Amino acid sequence: MTPTESDHLVVVLVSTRNPLNIGAAARAMSNFGFSKLRVVNPYEEAFRETRSAIGASEVLKAAEEFTSLADAVADCSLVVGTTAGRNRELQHRLAPLPTAANRIRTELKSGRVALLYGSEKRGLSNEDLTHCHWILRIPTEEQHPSMNLGQAVAVCLYDLARDRAEASGPRQPPRARARELENITKTMYELISASGYVKPRAGTSTNEKLRRLVRRLKLNAEDAEVVLGMLRKIEWKLKSSSHK
Repeated sequence: MTPTESDHLVVVLVSTRNPLNIGAAARAMSNFGFSKLRVVNPYEEAFRETRSAIGASEVLKAAEEFTSLADAVADCSLVVGTTAGRNRELQHRLAPLPTAANRIRTELKSGRVALLYGSEKRGLSNEDLTHCHWILRIPTEEQHPSMNLGQAVAVCLYDLARDRAEASGPRQPPRARARELENITKTMYELISASGYVKPRAGTSTNEKLRRLVRRLKLNAEDAEVVLGMLRKIEWKLKSSSHK
C-alpha cells in the first residue's frame, strides 16, 4: 500500500464516549500509517480530554468533527461499517476481515474509503448502517464476539497495512462518492413520494430501504452522474406538466 493509498482511508468514530478509546484508535492509526480521523457527535468532554493522548497527538490534532454521518462520509466512494453482527438482523452483505481488507485495498487505489465504528455501548445504529455499502466483522470467538473499540480499530488497520503488495485485479473506475449516492437517494425519494408510493407514517423506513438499495447498485462515478441526470429530468418534466 502506497502513502497515497493510506491517505485515502478515513477512520470514522460515531458517538464515541470514552477518551481512552478515541486515543487508542488514533494511536493505532499512527502505528500503521493512517492519518485521517473523523468523529461524529463524540461526547465533547471525552474528545477534548483525548487530544493529549500519547503517541496520537498528530492524528488527533488533524481530526475533523462532524454533526452528521452523512457529512462525514460525503467525499468517500466506499463506506464500510463494522459490527460483531451476532445478535442483530443485518440488511447488508457481511464480509470477514481478511476478505474485507482485500476489497478495501483495491478501492483505495482509486477512491476514498470510510471505515466506520459505532459507540462503545451499542455499536453502529441501523440508521448509521444505511450509509454503508457493506459491513465487515472481525472473526472472534463465539463466547466473546465484541471487541474493545481501540482494539478493533488496531486489528482492522493491521490487516490493511500488513500486505504491502499490490491488490490483485485490474484497476477499477472510481466509485460514486457518498455525496452523489445521497443525492440520488433524496431525488428518488421525492419522486416516489410525489407518486403516492410512500405510505403514511412509513417515510423513514422507506427512505432507509431506498438508501440501502442505491448503495447495493455499486455505481461508479460516471454512472451515478447519468442516473442523477435522468432522475432530475423526470422530476423537471413532472413539475412542468403539473403547471399546465
